[in-house]
Amino acid sequence: MELIDIVEIIIKLVVGLSILNVWLVNRNKLTPWRGGNANSMQEEFAAYGLSKNMMIIVGTLKCLFAVLLLISIIFSVTEYTGAIGIAVLMAGAIIMHLKINDPIKKSLPAGIFLILSLITLYI
Repeated sequence: MELIDIVEIIIKLVVGLSILNVWLVNRNKLTPWRGGNANSMQEEFAAYGLSKNMMIIVGTLKCLFAVLLLISIIFSVTEYTGAIGIAVLMAGAIIMHLKINDPIKKSLPAGIFLILSLITLYI
């Protein structure tokens, strides 16, 4: 296994596990990255003007794409779908932060995951 393969695995683990952590473990916890003055995921989506149903759809998609990215460590056939899905949703997250005039700092995790997801497509 080459160094680039190890780097790719690390990226997939970081992105996949981080997204699952946010959506399955910390969705009802205050973090410095939440949009507006939200204390939970539901409050954050409300700050963006999005419904609870939209939160469920986005969360389901993010978890699905995160799992696909993790599965791609062993079965590369899921890599493209997982990485592109995460990249698109992270671009959407950045747009939502910009929409409500959040400080750039709040878009940092989404920006990092967007970049890392795109990197997995090119290495």
